[in-house]
This record gives sequence, structure tokens and C-alpha cells, in this order.
Amino acid sequence: MIRILLADDHNLVRRGVRLILEQEPDLTVVAEAADGAEAVQRVRDTEVDLVVLDIAMPRMTGLQAAAEIAQRRDPPKILMLSMHDNEQYFFGALKAGASGYVLKSVADEDLVGACRAAMRGETFLYPGAESTLVRDYLDRLRRGERVPASVLTAREDQVIKLIAEGRSSREIARDLHIALKTVEGHRANILGKLGMRDRVELTRYAIRAGLIEP
Repeated sequence: MIRILLADDHNLVRRGVRLILEQEPDLTVVAEAADGAEAVQRVRDTEVDLVVLDIAMPRMTGLQAAAEIAQRRDPPKILMLSMHDNEQYFFGALKAGASGYVLKSVADEDLVGACRAAMRGETFLYPGAESTLVRDYLDRLRRGERVPASVLTAREDQVIKLIAEGRSSREIARDLHIALKTVEGHRANILGKLGMRDRVELTRYAIRAGLIEP
């Protein structure tokens, strides 16, 4: 039996997620928490195998709680639960020690599988996070290599923001005071890293990453 701690600041969400989990014969919710700080305390006083944390919670966020829980001598597995389809949050979850990232919108489809994957020592990728960059990041983590603090470099963030705003490569070069070839190089690198093909996909990414307003 997999013993689960469920942390979310909305009682209704906790109730719904609990129903999803406890329909399975090998999953049981043994404790609940309404914020990150309470989740950290529950891990101290309750034997759990897996912690499911909402990312956005008062007092201490899910990412902060995950990082603290992961510091324990024999930490439980951790899954992040979020309403945000956002690569930045996904990378933050992995860096905090989580084994996966599940979107609330598809929790009824993905959460049970994510719990079992985490207990097998596997990383659960939500469907939108299967880009070339994510695969490379996970490969580097497995090899014990240093990983980037964010999805793109600061300069690449600038370039993708301007692309999403409809600027041409020539305009971007002028605004950033760099060569046209440099802009085109950045664009090619961004497309390759994110596993994307065109401006439309880059614009969607920029919205999800909070670089531009939808």
C-alpha cells in the first residue's frame, strides 16, 4: 500500500484528488495539509511514501516545501500538482526534488500513473513537457551533470519575447544591438531546445512562461 500525503490549500480540490487516489487498491491518503509549512510538519510526524503538493499555497509554496522535504535523510517521493502548463514551473519542480508534475486539469487521467511512476523511481512528464529540452535536462540529471537554472538563457528569453510580439529578425537585431546572424542563431537554438517549429508555437510558449500577456 502506497501511503500518500496530500497538500492543497483548497479543501474541495483535496477532496476530489483523494477520491481519485482512493479508488485504487494500492493507494491510500493517510494525511492532508492546507499549505506547504503544514505539509513539511506532516512529513515529520506521519509515515508516508509519497507527497502530492500543490505548487501555489500560502505560507510556504509547494516548491519550497518540496525542497525542504527532499533534504530529509530518507525522503518520500514527491509529485507536484499544478493548474499551470508551464515549463518554468516544471523545471522548478524537478530542481526542488519532485519526481513529476501533474496538471490539475487532467489529474483524473494522469495522477494515478504518476504516483506509481514516482514509486518506481521514474520521472513523470505531463504531455506538454515532452520537448527536446526537457529530455536533455533529464538525461543530464541522470548523469549527475550541472543543469540550467531556467529553461532558456536570459538572452533567449529576450529574443523569444520579441518574436512572440511579432518583431522581425531585423527589428530584434536593432532593438538588442546585435547582428542579424546572431538573432537567427538564437532563434534556431530556441526552436531546437524547445522542440518547436514556428512562431505560433513560440508564442504559445512565451505566454505559458509569462514572457508576454495572452
